[in-house]
This record gives sequence, C-alpha cells and structure tokens, in this order.
Amino acid sequence: MNVRNATPNDLLNVQHCNLLCLPENYQMKYYFYHALSWPQLSYVAEDDAGKIVGYVLAKMEEDPDDQPHGHITSLAVKRTHRRMGLARKLMDQACRAMVECFGAKYVSLHVRVSNRAALHLYEVTLQFKKEDIEAKYYADGEDAFAMRKDLTEVEDAIAKEKEQLLEFNLVPQSKETNASLVYNRPPGS
Repeated sequence: MNVRNATPNDLLNVQHCNLLCLPENYQMKYYFYHALSWPQLSYVAEDDAGKIVGYVLAKMEEDPDDQPHGHITSLAVKRTHRRMGLARKLMDQACRAMVECFGAKYVSLHVRVSNRAALHLYEVTLQFKKEDIEAKYYADGEDAFAMRKDLTEVEDAIAKEKEQLLEFNLVPQSKETNASLVYNRPPGS
C-alpha cells in the first residue's frame, strides 16, 4: 500500500471511491476546488496495482477571527481495504501537512451521529473530541457531531524531527511535506 499526495489526475478515481463508500457525494468542481486551493492537504491510498482505494479530502478554514485550522471534508477507504490502517495513515498525512504548510493548530470534521465505525475511528484511534451536535447537518436531515483534534502533538513531533535533522547535518531543501534531504558535510571533509 502506498499513501501519497493527491494530484488533479486522481480526482475521477477519488470521486469514484467517494460514490462507492459514502452517502455524501460532491460534484467534480468541488474536488478541483480542494486540489487547486490546498494541493498539499489531500492524499490518496493506492493498492499494489496503483488503484486508488482510499482518500482524504482536506482544506484550511478561512476564519480570520480564529486560529489557523484545517478541516477534513471527506475520508473514505474502500470496504475491501478497511482495517489495514489506511484511514489513519491518510489522516496523519493530512494533519501533518496542515501543520507544516499552514501552521494549523487544530483540525475539525463532521460525522453522522449514526456512523459508529467512523465515530470509533475518530474518537478512539485518532483522538478527536466531540465539540457539538449540528442539527440536520446532512442533506437527508441527519445530525452531525462536530469534532476537533488539537495538533500540538503533531507540531511537537515535527519540531523534534527538525532538531534531529540538524543534529545529523541534514537539512530540508523545502518546506513541503515530502521534502527531499541533503547531507551537509562539515567543513574540511
């Protein structure tokens, strides 16, 4: 399995995965909006044959009165590939990119109150906390839990990794999530 940054070429397959897995579906322009506005934040999971079997669609919220924070618009993994840790990997990558690229302090999402599997994933595995219930949030009238996760631990882990890189004279070439590394030789070696 491979988790990588989503590209515009992936969007038809992401939409297909969404249609197979979730009752909330989006028009293609919504996927393009995410891909063009926040290209660093959406990821896909591929099987060994390179087929997309899961995705996370994420964005940054644009509320000037609040701390910088991300939002998970949609997360799905095909039934045949569940219980392999892909949802966690996708979410971890998106959250890390929110912190690295935009300085996000927390991430939010909505989940159907009836979706027990997703609630277990978010609360138990990913440590999200319920903040509120939004009545009739979904088009079919179902309520949603508004959930939130603090990203301080992610920020601290990134800072620790950077310290370790500096300790070994490895410096990122760029701020991008999957930046390649260059070894800086000490003078005279």
